[in-house]
Amino acid sequence: MISAPQHAQIDWDEHGLPRSRAYADVYFSTESGLAETHHVFIEQNRLKERFQALAAHERCVIGETGFGTGLNFLCAWQLFQALACPGARLQFVSVEKYPLRPADLQRALALWPQLAAYAEPLMAQYVAIHPGFQRLMFDGGRVSLTLLVGDALEQLPLLDGQVDAWFLDGFAPAKNPEMWSPELFAELARLSHPGTTLGTFTSTGWVRRSLKAAGFKMKRVPGIGHKWEVLRGEFLGRPAELGALPLGKPWFARPAAHTGERRALVIGGGLAGCATANSLARRGWQVCLVERHAELAAEASGNPQGVLYLKLSAHGTALSQLIVSGFGYTRRLLEHLQRGVDWADCGVLQLAFDAKEVQRQQPLAEAFDASLLRLVDLAEAQRLAGVGLAHGGLYYPEGGWVHPPALCRWQAQHPNIQTLCNHQTLQLRRVDGLWQAWEGEQLLAEAPVAILAGAAEVTTFAAQLPLKRIRGQITRLAATSASQALACVVCADGYVAPARDGEHTVGASFDFQREDLAPSVAEHQSNLARLQDISVDLSARLAITDYAPDALQGRAAFRCTSPDYLPIVGPLADPNAFAEAYAGLAKNARQVPQQPCPWLEGLYVNSGHGSRGLITAPLSGELIAAWLDNEVLPLPRAVAEACHPNRFAVRQLVRGKP
Repeated sequence: MISAPQHAQIDWDEHGLPRSRAYADVYFSTESGLAETHHVFIEQNRLKERFQALAAHERCVIGETGFGTGLNFLCAWQLFQALACPGARLQFVSVEKYPLRPADLQRALALWPQLAAYAEPLMAQYVAIHPGFQRLMFDGGRVSLTLLVGDALEQLPLLDGQVDAWFLDGFAPAKNPEMWSPELFAELARLSHPGTTLGTFTSTGWVRRSLKAAGFKMKRVPGIGHKWEVLRGEFLGRPAELGALPLGKPWFARPAAHTGERRALVIGGGLAGCATANSLARRGWQVCLVERHAELAAEASGNPQGVLYLKLSAHGTALSQLIVSGFGYTRRLLEHLQRGVDWADCGVLQLAFDAKEVQRQQPLAEAFDASLLRLVDLAEAQRLAGVGLAHGGLYYPEGGWVHPPALCRWQAQHPNIQTLCNHQTLQLRRVDGLWQAWEGEQLLAEAPVAILAGAAEVTTFAAQLPLKRIRGQITRLAATSASQALACVVCADGYVAPARDGEHTVGASFDFQREDLAPSVAEHQSNLARLQDISVDLSARLAITDYAPDALQGRAAFRCTSPDYLPIVGPLADPNAFAEAYAGLAKNARQVPQQPCPWLEGLYVNSGHGSRGLITAPLSGELIAAWLDNEVLPLPRAVAEACHPNRFAVRQLVRGKP
């Protein structure tokens, strides 16, 4: 079961400084927190010189073992902003077991008015901070912060990537010995490369010796303030006596990092395609986004309202981890859009409408913090919804509705993105190291990298992917003065959202058989029945019995999903060469042959998001970009593997079906 996070319990001393109640220790030096940060972390990691030396498209990755108030991050960002060239990037990865509540964080950062230009955007993005990996973006994507919310010894082993400089921070070893253990230092070493540096405020002998045993060359240097000495280190390499790290599965290994022209072709202008194009564009890639319709978000991404609803598991499944991380990432993106027009954080209420749903909801309420979800009884549910209901349920206070086309348009408007609408890619060819998109005899675009993001149409170019289409239809109902009382999204078997632009959205049907997209009267009536199940009161307020069956308005589109309901995100392999290289799996599924995976160079996919695209597609765009730029992944390695396209080919081989 996922352990529910606890926010930091803060006491404020007589000087207005924060102190951790759990560790009975201060967050920063009461004498000069800024000076200590610069001396211990900035200077000992030589960040001034390293930031100045970064070339365009190069990056520096800083890892930290205690985010706390974010002081170290803000100082590093301030220095990077002053010294690094415009095309360089800063990636900051930090672990925090007890994240501060927003009010406490804002109060702590107010102590440093000289950092206000950086603290303000941090506070603006400091929303939906929940367990696991949470990625925050700043300065148009030039600076990223990946918070690993949870215990360091649980979170760092999940991280995939390499760190250039470590801020070994946290409460004092005597107060928090688990943060200074050989097991933790072994994880720092795993994530380091020869030349990775380290700075820490402690000079405790056993800390220095344990870091040395992990492969770091350590040196005591003069301290600052009341600290006589601090430690500086550099990673030399994994000591021979520790043996080699275990080999991973080659079909999940990273393809060789892209080193050529930073140009990409993205096929499909829905949520997945626009998110992928945006993530690459923010890294300096020139992207051509090809969409077959006259405008972006014309298919499943074109509904007037989509719901930010988290269908979670209490057991920490890969899908549940992806949803929590993706929800946070999308919520932070939405802060760039117009609240009330493009989106609303009005909350989402999932009714406990039958015995099975009641059984599902109880363990979720025990597994997650109340800031993400909480059980509400009937009286509170009706107060939150503003209309009469028959059941209580789970309430997600940070959820709400989104106008998906607005999100797509905002992502696609980046100056590095060229959009080609009204063009359908019928063929994809690899010619002289470039992927070419052809529409009949017309070459639409070419680039060394191509990403397939066109929902089920992906199978036109990658027939090996088991994607399936599910038809869904929504119904649009004109708001009335009485229906305006609906204050949050309410879900049961279907959903209804508060009015946007004078209309409520009610949905949605699931049809595995129909292949046409003409809205049907039967499915409209089915949606109205779902609305009745949600709220008889709201149905009356909307006067649904006054609608003639053929007067109902709505739209239908195809969702695209995979057999295991996880999205399909990552690099693609040559299916025939893959089956040949790993044929031995059919005889012995336990073996891990180490032949390199036969990748289709520069070809990636981002698809299969089903009805969760608002939550999973944007973060999947970041995952694609991390694969291509050889960055720290924005998700746990196991979650990235669970979404990997090669998972299906491996399963087929293990079952003896090459």
